Amino acid sequence: MPNAIYQRAITSAIFTVGMMLSSAVFAVSASTTYSFVGVTNTNAANVATGMAALSMEVIDLGGSQVAFKFTNNSISSVADVYFDDGSLLGIFGISGSGAGVAFSQFATPAELPGANNLTPAFSTTAGFSADSDAPVSPNGVTAGEWLTITFTLQSMQTYTDVINALSLPNNGGTGDLRVGLHVQSFGDGGSESFVNVPDGVSNPVPEPETYAMLLAGLGLVGFAARRKLS
Repeated sequence: MPNAIYQRAITSAIFTVGMMLSSAVFAVSASTTYSFVGVTNTNAANVATGMAALSMEVIDLGGSQVAFKFTNNSISSVADVYFDDGSLLGIFGISGSGAGVAFSQFATPAELPGANNLTPAFSTTAGFSADSDAPVSPNGVTAGEWLTITFTLQSMQTYTDVINALSLPNNGGTGDLRVGLHVQSFGDGGSESFVNVPDGVSNPVPEPETYAMLLAGLGLVGFAARRKLS
């Protein structure tokens, strides 16, 4: 009898831990995706292509860090990224999707081409830019590739503050956060500039550890169930 009571207690404990781990699936980070509008208009067809192909996912990494992930679903190449700062502190890291994407801090030219076409003019914060390494277009972001730039937030700033700044409440003025892209190698060999628009769509994003905990939890629940049946 004591052994039976002991086994039931162990089984109950395993089941409880499993359920707690499984519930971790609800612990998700936040993600908001933005589209872009043309700043220059050298070729209207290229601008339309860019607007349809470019996107920026802004991800809450926790620990006062936010990632900006850029994708491009066209044959053109995102060669430069610029930030007109709102709530960011500094670039923490730059990473790409692997072969074919290589970026370094500090863009050339130092300012987004066509910056003065916006009102107020786009003004890149010092050090808040990135440029694809030579050869520029082959190392930029094209179809099937992505680039992530991670920032550390200013003291007391949060992911919500970043999203609020990206909503451009001041129409691009003080406190707003605008992101500019210089895109090269369109079909005609031309280039265009783009800036984000405040149309973010939010989605919860489960973190990798969440899936691991879910699987571990379900495994423990299953083990406990087998013990009850045996």
